[in-house]
Amino acid sequence: MSAAPGAGGYVGRFAPSPTGPLHAGSMVAALASWLDARAHGGRWLVRIEDVDTPRCIPGADLEILRQLAACGLHPDEPPVWQSRRGDLYAHALDTLHTAGLAYGCRCTRREIALALAAAGHDRSRHGELVYPGTCRPGGAQPVPWAEARAVRLLTVQPGGVDVCIDWTDDRLGPQHQNVTREVGDFVLRRADGLWAYQLAVVVDDAAQGITHVVRGEDLADNTPRQVWLQRCLGLPTPRYRHTPLVLDGQGEKLSKQTGAAAIDTRQPLAVLQAAAQALDLAVPAGIEAHQFLTEAVSRWAARCQV
Repeated sequence: MSAAPGAGGYVGRFAPSPTGPLHAGSMVAALASWLDARAHGGRWLVRIEDVDTPRCIPGADLEILRQLAACGLHPDEPPVWQSRRGDLYAHALDTLHTAGLAYGCRCTRREIALALAAAGHDRSRHGELVYPGTCRPGGAQPVPWAEARAVRLLTVQPGGVDVCIDWTDDRLGPQHQNVTREVGDFVLRRADGLWAYQLAVVVDDAAQGITHVVRGEDLADNTPRQVWLQRCLGLPTPRYRHTPLVLDGQGEKLSKQTGAAAIDTRQPLAVLQAAAQALDLAVPAGIEAHQFLTEAVSRWAARCQV
């Protein structure tokens, strides 16, 4: 599906969801990914992750691109939109189904919760219910492919062996997750027919030749699922770095859903300084925005020993 990481040098990306304009938290991830690409002498891409169409706000995609440009963060290729890449996701899903790794599911969230409660496992993980395997092939209620509401990825290896993923984050260090027990068979295509984030991001990272993923720490929990999906599809695994989160006055992560204010691009230097401060990157004050970025790249390279 793509060249292996490193075949064409460093390729990084910033992949915002157009559910609103960039705020201070998302700007931190944008700046960090841009700095890492520039420090490595690589390319930096922008991908609009708009597969979850009910949550997308019309015009937010163009506003995000305008905000990035106003702060001097320009992608090295034209941006791509996930909503225009459905054929790639469908091909990947067919590949997984043919390999016996993806299966149809008819369960509703309520049915999953009831099944877990009946088995004494009603714990949810970050709002997600660990799927009990009801519709797995060979399970209690296997579903013909044509009758599937949703499609899930099998997270059990041959012989019933758990899928355990060990990986090293460039900032957080060694990480481990038992995907089978902590996540379960996760969704690839939703019951409403939309593509799930996990499938879209893995397919796109491979198709675009992404070698390094720099993103917010709230997404670190998704990495083991994506690594497992990469292995199932025979795709390369990028390096990962998860940046610190920006918190509000109540200690909660800033987000568009909780009304985080959009960055004020009339003052790009102030926006960049705030993002650099969140990254604990000391850049001298009293310089212009373009000089700030040059200095920030140098300091990021020194920190990461590039």
